[in-house]
Amino acid sequence: MKKLKKSIAIILSSIMILGITGCSGTKTEKTESDVKSSSKTNLHYPVTITTHNYKKEPVEITFDKEPENVVAVYQNSIETMLALGLGDKIKLAAGLDHDVKDEYKEAFSKVNYSEQFTPDKETVLMEQPDFILSWYSIFDDKRLGDVDYWHKNNINTYMALNSGAAEDRTVENEITDILNLGKIFNVEDKAEKIANEINTKIDEVSKSVKDQKEQTTLIIEYMDGKIYTYGAKSLGGDMVTRLGGKVLNPEGGNIGEEDLIKLNPDSIFVVYMNRGDEKAGQEEVNKILKNPALSSLKAVKNNRVNPIPLGDMYCSGIRTIDGINAFAKGLYPNLNK
Repeated sequence: MKKLKKSIAIILSSIMILGITGCSGTKTEKTESDVKSSSKTNLHYPVTITTHNYKKEPVEITFDKEPENVVAVYQNSIETMLALGLGDKIKLAAGLDHDVKDEYKEAFSKVNYSEQFTPDKETVLMEQPDFILSWYSIFDDKRLGDVDYWHKNNINTYMALNSGAAEDRTVENEITDILNLGKIFNVEDKAEKIANEINTKIDEVSKSVKDQKEQTTLIIEYMDGKIYTYGAKSLGGDMVTRLGGKVLNPEGGNIGEEDLIKLNPDSIFVVYMNRGDEKAGQEEVNKILKNPALSSLKAVKNNRVNPIPLGDMYCSGIRTIDGINAFAKGLYPNLNK
């Protein structure tokens, strides 16, 4: 019976998406500001953007107008929308690994946030979105399905490049995502300002560390009892490389404690997601610091084991600056002393 109800809900939602256009019998006179705004919009659209499908193939999508009902899933999707002043366009948000940044909390308090960390297809259909902004992983068959389903139903999608759509995960990809959203929503000036801030910060920090001795590091995350390392082609790896650091185990993947001891990096960054738990970062760091088997590590002896939020170095969006600052501080602890 539950499966039948769910199927009926999906069918009804699909019909609503395809057939309902929303009408009103009330006419309103346009003010001068409305006319100017409309003129600006008409000059901007249509806008064509390149995104990807689940096969990681480029797909062009066209926006005839600014999206009004957006489903934004995961940290960078939500925070970038808020940073661009588009909180009122979010119909449904979900999937935060961390609390939104302080400067956006007031705007976020007005957003409809889902109890489902990753909304299912039925939930998204019920919201009647005109745009879905999320990660590569959400478009697999077990979640929302590939993008062609949504595009056929006049619902555009955009997946963050560093979420898996692009082969190499770079800071440039984060900037591209922000600029693309600026084009989609006709707020290019705001997007360019954020992009310029990121580039400026990278230049400043890079110049400040250029004469420092090369530092070796590992970016790790404990997953199912195993130690996963982020390689040189990860976003975190790109940030470290830009700062003159060297990512050990550059191919990435799982390693054991013996491998970690052999690599013996100058510093270690331990990835965490707090999801409301303020102690999460320190708890992950303690898996290194309080492990007797790892006491011989240089990073342990010199107290250079650093927590880093996932959102700062994986699909970082507006947190890219935070990631750069965190890596710089951890790689060069004496830089500003």
